[in-house]
Amino acid sequence: MAALRLGSLPPPTLTGITVTKKCERFNGGFKVVGDGGGDNGFPPFLPKEIEKIKDPFARNLARRIKRLPVQIGCSESYIMSSCVQPLAQTDANPIALLHCFDSSCLEWRRAYPLLEESGLEAWALDILGWGFSDLGSSSHRLTISTGFVFMSIFLRCALMTICVYIFPPSPGRLPPCNAASKRYHFYQLWKSYIKRPMVLVGPSLGAAVAIDFAVNYPDAVEKLVLINPSVYAEGTGNLAKLPKVVAYAGVSLLKTFPLRLYANLLAFDGIPLSKSLDWTNVGRLHCHMPWWKDATVNFMVSGGYNVVSKIKQVKQKTLIICGENDKIVSNQLAMVSFQHFPYEIIL
Repeated sequence: MAALRLGSLPPPTLTGITVTKKCERFNGGFKVVGDGGGDNGFPPFLPKEIEKIKDPFARNLARRIKRLPVQIGCSESYIMSSCVQPLAQTDANPIALLHCFDSSCLEWRRAYPLLEESGLEAWALDILGWGFSDLGSSSHRLTISTGFVFMSIFLRCALMTICVYIFPPSPGRLPPCNAASKRYHFYQLWKSYIKRPMVLVGPSLGAAVAIDFAVNYPDAVEKLVLINPSVYAEGTGNLAKLPKVVAYAGVSLLKTFPLRLYANLLAFDGIPLSKSLDWTNVGRLHCHMPWWKDATVNFMVSGGYNVVSKIKQVKQKTLIICGENDKIVSNQLAMVSFQHFPYEIIL
C-alpha cells in the first residue's frame, strides 16, 4: 500500500496547519511543513497542466488545495488527502462538499467563494481515488531483449503500449478504492479534522457517496443535500466483470479530451466553445495524477456504489435539488426518491 508510514499522528487542529506532501520526523511522529507553492502559487503536487487552465475561479480554488494526513487502518499508515480547508471555524455546523464521479473538489470553484462570503464553514473534499491526494505512483518496469533496439519506432511504441495494457501496474501499491474504502477514508478525515455533524452535499454520484456515508455514520451527518442525485444505478454493473485489459482500455478512453468535452457540453448549455474547452481541462485535471488509472480500474471492478437498499434507511432531513433539463441524470428518478426520504424539498 502506497502511503506515508510516519509514526503517530499529532492531534489535528482546524487552524494553523499547513499541509503538503513534505513531512519531517520529530519525537517519533511527524510535522507537516509548508510547500511554498509554485511560481503561480499552485501547490506543487498538482499536475503541471494546471498552468494551462484559464478559468480564474478554478485557478483561485486550486491555490487553496491542501493535503491533510489521514490515517488508514490500524497501522501507522497515512494518506495525504487533498481538500480545500475553511479559513476559520464557525459556530454553525460545517458544510462538506463532495464531487461527482471521477472528478475533484474543483467542481466547487464557483460555489465555494459564495459559501465563504456567506460566513459558512465549508470543506471541499476529494473522495479517495479521485482528486489530488497522494496515493503513490506505480512504476511499471518492462524487461526488453537486446533485439528490441533494432525495431522501428512505431513497433517499439506499439509493443510497449500492449505490454502496459496486458500487464498493468499493480493496484496492490495503492489503497483499495472501492466504496467501503472511500467511506472509511472519508470518516477518518471527518473524525480527525471536521469532528462535528455536517451538512453533507453530494451531486450526481456524490449523492450515492453521501447516502452511503450518512447511513453508516449517522452521527457525523446532520442533513443531506443531494443535487441531481444518481442513486438508483446498481453499482458499475457488468463493468465489474470486465477483464483487466479491457478495463484499463476503457479507463484510458474515459480520460480522453473528446469524451470529456462531450460530457461538458451535456452538462452546460449556451456557453462559448472556448469556455467549454477550458472547463474540460478543469474536469480532467485529476486524470493526470500518476495513480489515477489504477484507482479508477480498482473502483470499476469492485462494483462501485449500490445504495438502492440504503435509501430507505436515511434518517437525516434531506434537500433534493434537480434540474428540469438535466441531460445526464433524469429528474424523474429524483421524483421517485421523493417517496423514500422522510423530509425533502425538490426544486
